Amino acid sequence: MKRIAIFASGSGTNMERIAGYFSNNSEVEICLVVCNKKGAGVIDRAAKFGIPVEMIDRQSFYQTDKLANKLRLLNTDLLVLAGFLWLIPASLLEAFPGKIINIHPALLPAYGGKGMFGMRVHEAVVAAGEQFSGITIHYVNEHYDEGAVIFQAKTELVHDETPESLAVKIHELEYRFFPEVIAELLR
Repeated sequence: MKRIAIFASGSGTNMERIAGYFSNNSEVEICLVVCNKKGAGVIDRAAKFGIPVEMIDRQSFYQTDKLANKLRLLNTDLLVLAGFLWLIPASLLEAFPGKIINIHPALLPAYGGKGMFGMRVHEAVVAAGEQFSGITIHYVNEHYDEGAVIFQAKTELVHDETPESLAVKIHELEYRFFPEVIAELLR
């Protein structure tokens, strides 16, 4: 059995899609959702699937090995960042080398880095007059959005594209491809 921990800070729609994708797969289990924001929608979405949630605070996340130890005890095979906005600490990078992935709502290396998430990315892409945007699934390292690219998918921007309409297109790509790429990585 392969075990996944999903890290999320927001509404949890990607977590929900991943959980749904693997819900009938006896070979894959989402063993934990890690959340750093009280009241985040991901908490209720995890509960619907019976997935335990570990709430974390900044101090323990960055200054202790508690989470790394818990994830080891759970025999976690892959850490999946799905809208998680904190930089991953060295303790987790060392405990799970090459086993932490993230999804970014743009075609990296463009529009990545600290502070570039969600609508901020879409606003920047539209303001720059880009012809294409998309998603990047990549390995996580000690810098925001700089790990090796695993997969990219793109979508064309239309002449009257708005950040909101682009966000819809990007979510469609995320929901379609993120679970599939995770499944490939677990083989």
